[in-house]
Amino acid sequence: MNDAKNVLAPFVLAFAGLKEGIHHFSLDITSTFFDAFDYTEFNDVALNAQIELNKKATLLELSFSISGTVNVSCDVSNESFDLPISPKHGVVVKFGEAFNDENEDLLVLPHGSHQVNVAQTLFETVVLAVPQKRVHPGIENGSLDSDLLDRLEELHPKESTKGPETTDPRWDALKKLKKD
Repeated sequence: MNDAKNVLAPFVLAFAGLKEGIHHFSLDITSTFFDAFDYTEFNDVALNAQIELNKKATLLELSFSISGTVNVSCDVSNESFDLPISPKHGVVVKFGEAFNDENEDLLVLPHGSHQVNVAQTLFETVVLAVPQKRVHPGIENGSLDSDLLDRLEELHPKESTKGPETTDPRWDALKKLKKD
């Protein structure tokens, strides 16, 4: 766990010494970030998070703008590909009696806190930005050449040799009963 703390250390933003107003942070997110969360859905990660921290007298406003790619495996062909994502998310940080992160848009830190850990918020923002069904763009535009796709095409059911006019005579009597 000590390695995970070292990896996630840059994602703890100290705000105690900052003046009121807007401050910017830029953080790179790589595969080691997701390894710290034991998350293995991504083959590789190349993301950048731009964080805008607006410090006010009684609260903090955090705006996250993430851009880059996550390398995932296609659900159809199992070919890996870089999926571009660019999620945005905002969080208000207030101060209270105890830590509370139950609301995705509101974080409560204990009074006297001087830093905020944004790792969990970034993790959830990225994971939720990736679609549930991941399809290689080469499948959608027909440019992917894959043995698996060729095999799927071979096994695809062939169209009936009967003409489109041929119907089952058992259904003809029922079709006459059908009213418009």
